[in-house]
Amino acid sequence: MSGFQAQLILLFLVSYVIGSIPFGLLLTALSGGGDIRKIGSGNIGATNVLRTGRRGLAAATLLLDALKGAAAVLIARFFFPGASDMTMAVATVAVVIGHCFPIWLGFKGGKGVATGLGTIWVLSWPVGLACCVVWLLVARLSRISSAGALAAFLLAPVLMVLLSGRALHSPIPVATLLVSVLIWARHWSNIARLLTGQEPRVNVDQAPRS
Repeated sequence: MSGFQAQLILLFLVSYVIGSIPFGLLLTALSGGGDIRKIGSGNIGATNVLRTGRRGLAAATLLLDALKGAAAVLIARFFFPGASDMTMAVATVAVVIGHCFPIWLGFKGGKGVATGLGTIWVLSWPVGLACCVVWLLVARLSRISSAGALAAFLLAPVLMVLLSGRALHSPIPVATLLVSVLIWARHWSNIARLLTGQEPRVNVDQAPRS
């Protein structure tokens, strides 16, 4: 095994651990809201935290989940010798895998949207901005959070090629594609409900205040 391969393995593990920090679960528990896995959809992400009626807590979860994605890529860029698109690509995929399949929770985690967006902002801020605009616009029009997330990550690999100037086959667009596929796979139940018109809409004003 070469030194660079060992470096990539270490980076993958570090990024995975960062991604596996379950901020939604921790924040909800620390605030006295109980186990978020027993509320709503059972997901540990910001959308399910919002269903508790605690908008500030949901916003904090969204921000922290995005920041851990950004942190993993920044660590790859600034703290790993020989930093390159390959190291950032490995960090991107690993941190989202960590969020979706955290070892501490029996590999049952979130769906990766905020963490994935956090990585994209560092990889290419124009792509991150474009994805956020798509997500918010579709979610606002449909009032369905998952529809916005799916739309954003459907376009993310294409936008990464068009706006970042990288070739289609280079590591970062490939990593973006892998993350997008994973996020779509994690939303399979949402997709099924969207197709049947049964996906719940987010209504902050009517959320319980408990």
